[in-house]
Amino acid sequence: MKTLQLQWRFAALVILFPPCVLGQAPEDKDYEVIHSSYVIDEIVVEADYLGRTLRRLPASITALDAEQIQSQSIQHFEELVNTIPNLNWSGDGHRARYFQIRGIGERSQYEGAPNPSVGYIVDDIDFSGIGTIGTLFDMESVEVLRGPQAIRYGANALAGLIYLRSTTPTVERNGRARVIVGDDNTFGAGIATGGELGDGSLFRISADHYQSDGFRDNPFLNRTDTNGREETSLRAKLVHETEAQTLLTLTGMYVNIDNGYDAFALDNSLTMLSDDPGKDTQESVGASFRIEQPFEGFDFTSITAFADSDIEFNFDADWGNQDSWAPIVYDFQSLNDRERSTISQDFRLATESDSGTQWLFGLYALRLEEDLDTLNLGVYDDGSFAGNFDEPLFSSQYEATSVAAYSQAIFDLIDGVQLDVGLRIENRSTDYSDSNATSASPSETMNGGHAILTFLNSNRMSTFVGISKGFKAGGFNLGVVPDGRRDFDREELWNIETGVRALVLNDRLDVSATLFYSVRDDQQVSTSFQLDPNDPASFIFFTDNATKSTSIGLEADVRWQASDRVELYATLGLLDTEFDDFVTEEVDNTGRALAHAPDYTFSAGGVWAHENGWFARLDVTGRDAFFFSDSHDQRSESYELVNARVGYDAEQWSVELWARNLFDEDYAVRGFFFGNEPPNFPDTLYTRAGDPRHVGLTAEYRF
Repeated sequence: MKTLQLQWRFAALVILFPPCVLGQAPEDKDYEVIHSSYVIDEIVVEADYLGRTLRRLPASITALDAEQIQSQSIQHFEELVNTIPNLNWSGDGHRARYFQIRGIGERSQYEGAPNPSVGYIVDDIDFSGIGTIGTLFDMESVEVLRGPQAIRYGANALAGLIYLRSTTPTVERNGRARVIVGDDNTFGAGIATGGELGDGSLFRISADHYQSDGFRDNPFLNRTDTNGREETSLRAKLVHETEAQTLLTLTGMYVNIDNGYDAFALDNSLTMLSDDPGKDTQESVGASFRIEQPFEGFDFTSITAFADSDIEFNFDADWGNQDSWAPIVYDFQSLNDRERSTISQDFRLATESDSGTQWLFGLYALRLEEDLDTLNLGVYDDGSFAGNFDEPLFSSQYEATSVAAYSQAIFDLIDGVQLDVGLRIENRSTDYSDSNATSASPSETMNGGHAILTFLNSNRMSTFVGISKGFKAGGFNLGVVPDGRRDFDREELWNIETGVRALVLNDRLDVSATLFYSVRDDQQVSTSFQLDPNDPASFIFFTDNATKSTSIGLEADVRWQASDRVELYATLGLLDTEFDDFVTEEVDNTGRALAHAPDYTFSAGGVWAHENGWFARLDVTGRDAFFFSDSHDQRSESYELVNARVGYDAEQWSVELWARNLFDEDYAVRGFFFGNEPPNFPDTLYTRAGDPRHVGLTAEYRF
């Protein structure tokens, strides 16, 4: 506790007195900045509708460019999570699908009626709640905005937004080819190329395939690949500018994540005993079409996007086999097939008045359709009791239409002081039916917005303070639920933030930090309990409303160009969350922290690059313990992970040796507490282990 108090005091000093803490470098020294990512004013935040630079955006944001992504030798977005302050993920599936920002977000979805809290956008295509497809080969940027993003993305971004953008083509013809080999039978190959076509259009295409065994052994089946990975991504982007200065951007993608799912062991190890290993797959096809047209006095933008996804999620519910349970007969499976389609349209007008005031007006519509088929199978016989637990096929159909109008304005109050205000009004109408004769058609109108004061102290420093309101639609629970819990109300979040961004020491030191305080009214909470102790597939998952919860926290990011050969960085997230009053069937959460909300997250590291091409990088990430669920009191353990890489980078090619989780740390990314072992079925904590040490070699050729 004393250490945490010291961290908070230091964080407050950084935000309140950045010039005093950081100082200035002597003016007569000339330092070389060897990575263009440090020219912060050139980074335009794509998720910001007004096209502001990172330096001028009054928000808590982590923005990573292509060089920063590639330098960490990663394949999937989940491998970036530990480097981003106050971001967590639920290991409920094979790859990261559900995210939590500042302790807010879903941890699973076993029922219909999707209602995400964290927006997940890839090239303007909405994949909120189904982020399995987050492969990162040839990605140009990753942006994570923390706090409610009501103006930009409405009800699907109560906690924040994750925005991924693939590489934009350039006039110059260029490309890259990459090969990865490693332990766990890892192999990956990717190629990307682009440039100018004959008619002046620009194109970029990429293809990537990655596979590994998934870090589990299954001696019962004599296999090492029951949790295997097989991930394929195809992307294409076409950009054309007409004589009327109309900029047209067409983006298409096909991503097939065909992974196994054999992740939970009875002893919480990496040795599986299942006889029916499952699958966690997501096959998605998507496209977006952006039109940007400047007129005299205003700019017009239209974005049309659609996606179709087929998601299969199957698992061995008893995690064992006939030898595990002999002489008892005990065998359960859960099979889930989900099909989701979305189509969206966004119209925006941006203008600037003679007084310098910037205005934004927008209309947005999203149509979502989702069909879910679930089949639970099971048999049990312990000699004194026998039963067949096969359930009939459960099918549901869900449709939702969201329509929103939004507006934003930035006023120059006095020299160096801006007021940013915005408002969004959104209506969501839904239509649900299922094979249990349950039907519902709720509709509601919500609103949110913000008011932020920004102080542009100089072209190297800005501070801001603001208040914002986010919202999330209410809904209904499916299947068997406790009395009075069929419906749940919408949630609202009020957030106060203050922050600073500064470039000091002759632009060698980049500092950003944000303090926030949030209050969630009628907070939606996912809870669960087991109906039948003999049936591990009889878990009931439903959403309830807590009266209120509060959160206070900090996100900080420091990057230092220590010399022409050494770059150092550190990030810190501090988070203190608390339920005001909430009691479930199993536990009294009053005064307790939210699930998947560790008190701290951090990352730190450095890069050494010699002028002759040799380089090395070391990264350390960590997070505090956190509650696995709001339905029980079981917690994870705190952990730290070390990643390292060393290699040689020539003008057109590079090769590197890398290791993730270098010291083979044991850690958990998901946990359940229930009875799963006959004949007495004692409540036990079962955890899903994170990936162990992983070593490999990456070679890349640039052309």
